[in-house]
Amino acid sequence: MKIEGKTILVTGGASGLGAATAEYLYGLGAQVAMFDCDTEQGTALAARLGEDRAMFRQVDVTSDEQVSEAIAAVIDRFGVLHVAINCAGVVSPMKVVDREGAPASLDAFRRTVEINLVGTFNVMSKCAARMLENPPEDGEERGVIVNISSGAAYEGQIGQTAYAASKAAVIGLNLPAARELGPKGIRINAIAPGLFGTPMVMSLGDEVVASLEESVEAPKRVGRMEEFAHACAFLIENSYMNGATLRLDAATRLRAR
Repeated sequence: MKIEGKTILVTGGASGLGAATAEYLYGLGAQVAMFDCDTEQGTALAARLGEDRAMFRQVDVTSDEQVSEAIAAVIDRFGVLHVAINCAGVVSPMKVVDREGAPASLDAFRRTVEINLVGTFNVMSKCAARMLENPPEDGEERGVIVNISSGAAYEGQIGQTAYAASKAAVIGLNLPAARELGPKGIRINAIAPGLFGTPMVMSLGDEVVASLEESVEAPKRVGRMEEFAHACAFLIENSYMNGATLRLDAATRLRAR
């Protein structure tokens, strides 16, 4: 699917990888809509990009009502929705049993799964329903959805029980969704990123970042956010990519701790 002139929704689009992706795709000529809970950063980014082709909505991705209303607002504004990229997610350190021997908080585990998995499915299903209304581009494609997993889905570290489980489940969405929606013109893929130089990571300081980079194979550095955004663009543009999870991690495999 060509990017220029398309309407692309990015959840978690106010900061980090989501914001970098929205800005990158905007630069390729797309209209971008950003969903996030961070109103201040999201509004500022939309204003900086230019509100002729960018918009922001405060959205809780786990809310049926908020997601439905926000998607309707995107279509009302731009007339159509072609692509959804699900970057919204949370990291929640959690062991099965803590140091004092107490079991993990079920509420904390449930919240992580609710945002990372249920929120992803909520946005994916509602966007797909609207994409089915699109005329097919080149007789094939009505829409593209990119869900974001993590390297932790494959090699979850100690303390990543909730996060790793939720991100592994995102990968589990891929193939059945692609098999269902592919014949109708909607492709579904995922990205499992490794360590990227988001503002949160870089704020840890040079010493901590250098220590983290030691675990990266090659190239031995944190990923650049534009490299993540470029991977999203590739999955949008390559019409033969479907039902796949792209590991974007410089060949890194996470250790137990």
